[in-house]
Amino acid sequence: MQGRESSLSPLVRHLLQLLNMFPLTVENKRVAQLLLSTGTCPRCIFRFCGVDFHAPYKLPYKELLSELQKFLEAEEDELVSEVPNPPPKKIRLQEPEDQIDGMDSLSQNGEGKLSVTEDGSSSSKNSNLNVCNVCLGILQDFCEKEFIKKVCQKVEASGFEFTNLVLSVSFPPQLSVREHAAWLLVKQEMGKQSLSLGRNDIVQLKEAYKWITHPLFSEELGVPIDGKSLFEVSVVFAHPETVEDCHFLRAICPECFKPAKNKQSVFTRMAVMKALNKIKEEDFRKQFPCPPDSPKAVCTVLEIECAHGAVFVAGRYNKYSRNLPQTPWIIDGERKLESSVEELISDHLLKVFKAESFNFSSSGREDVDVRTLGNGRPFAIELVNPHRVHFTSQEIKELQQKINNSSNKIQVRDLQLVTREAIGHMKEGEEEKTKTYSALIWTNKAIQRKDIEFLDDIKDLKIDQKTPLRVLHRRPLAVRTRIIHSMETRYVDEHHFRLSLKTQAGTYIKEFVHGDFGRTKPNIGSLMEVTADILELDVESVDVDWPPALDD
Repeated sequence: MQGRESSLSPLVRHLLQLLNMFPLTVENKRVAQLLLSTGTCPRCIFRFCGVDFHAPYKLPYKELLSELQKFLEAEEDELVSEVPNPPPKKIRLQEPEDQIDGMDSLSQNGEGKLSVTEDGSSSSKNSNLNVCNVCLGILQDFCEKEFIKKVCQKVEASGFEFTNLVLSVSFPPQLSVREHAAWLLVKQEMGKQSLSLGRNDIVQLKEAYKWITHPLFSEELGVPIDGKSLFEVSVVFAHPETVEDCHFLRAICPECFKPAKNKQSVFTRMAVMKALNKIKEEDFRKQFPCPPDSPKAVCTVLEIECAHGAVFVAGRYNKYSRNLPQTPWIIDGERKLESSVEELISDHLLKVFKAESFNFSSSGREDVDVRTLGNGRPFAIELVNPHRVHFTSQEIKELQQKINNSSNKIQVRDLQLVTREAIGHMKEGEEEKTKTYSALIWTNKAIQRKDIEFLDDIKDLKIDQKTPLRVLHRRPLAVRTRIIHSMETRYVDEHHFRLSLKTQAGTYIKEFVHGDFGRTKPNIGSLMEVTADILELDVESVDVDWPPALDD
């Protein structure tokens, strides 16, 4: 069912919207009378009458109730006119605790029409019209400026930095049950007029709520509402009084209400909607009143929370210490070393971004006793729920300098803000990338220069590596084929030589040298027919062209 504007020309419709003219038509009158008499608020009446433009919903609630009374008192020949007539007297508005003097109230006569009584009393089916029996007050108290201001005060006190926001609202699942009951009621009434009303013809509660509140939030906070914003304000509503409204559905459609690990209750909105789509109309009517009963109290606000989506910082780090792990080294709950690359970088970022936590990732990792030289290793840090997010390039440079000045064990370069999507470049084709290493090798047998020269001629050597014994506790057992693209040797003495290698990423270099008890084949020891071991290892380059290099 469409609103009044469907029968008017576009120009007249636009003018009426600008004038905030009451949007209902003659064909809506019986439905509006029925819903109001059973305890439904004006904005929900608009929803069930298919009013799908914003302006009428934005009028203050008291004004809407008054305008609805004018509409219901008007004669039919007045309602079909496109020009508004002088408004009739206003109705009495009842508040939860006291009544507003000087205004007439609603009553219902024996013919089902709403009228004004002389003594100001109300004889409607639900005398308390203040708490809507469908939205439970969501489109009443919680759309007014007073509530919006309270939410905005909490937002401003949260300490988050933002230039736009997305508003997220969570309504009690029983609202879907009540809306279904009201729909069946209206559907039955419209059937008497040979009209129909589909579920999709009803304006969704969340839509109407956003139409009303988004401009108010935007005005109060001075920033636009943007569905793509990383800053989210979430408002969670509850209504303890009617929490059992959904329970009968579980007995009829038990398959719709399966426990989930991350859900506190099986009565989620999705589960309730699934059950409502399955239940037969006659079964629903037997279990739940149509119209739904009027509640005594409006919804309560369980929580108002602010959260900012993660921001990402990337760069490259050099590690100069042979006694520093990449991440905290903890075995059986006991910390082995006092710091790590991750912490030396992230501790500074946490403070500056005022974030709750972080997640560190990198293009590969080096052992605690391995240095990372050259241009460094690419890394990215996800900063969770940061309160500060806007930085100039100069501020990021100063942050990088602060990190570098805090320790002689690491240095950071090319520090920059990146997107979540950009981090994919760091992991993209990771095993196809190459890395260059420099190692100091020891042999048990005395060697001469000529004993190592043949290694320089080996190109694209394929090796098979079983998961090394030293990492078997954290990596699955598997045989991985890797490629040693090239090697270059430099003789040191009869038991030592330097070996530079360019390998496929993911190659275990230490195991390629000593063989890991035959788990890596071939290896330097088997190629040279000696027992070989690695004394020092440096990462010279990680050939990942990310993040973009920055000017110093």
